[in-house]
Amino acid sequence: MLTQIYKSSRKTEMYLYVEKSRGLEAVPEALLKTFGDPEPIMLLMLDAKRTLARVDADLVRQSLQEHGYFLQLPPTPTQLLARERSDG
Repeated sequence: MLTQIYKSSRKTEMYLYVEKSRGLEAVPEALLKTFGDPEPIMLLMLDAKRTLARVDADLVRQSLQEHGYFLQLPPTPTQLLARERSDG
């Protein structure tokens, strides 16, 4: 499935995944208001072989099929700390 990824103009490290063919039509208006102006950052083929850095690709595909979008939230402070520790 061809997937468009947008980054939030309001929240750092918040991303919205949608099927390219459907665009933002399935995303609730309330979510878009919180998300801010969606800034397209990446287009990718999300198939069974694809892995993603911070989220389970199967979970993303399932959410796209069931809801028409997937929202990736920013990492929690605990996740940020763990990421810093693993980088150093």
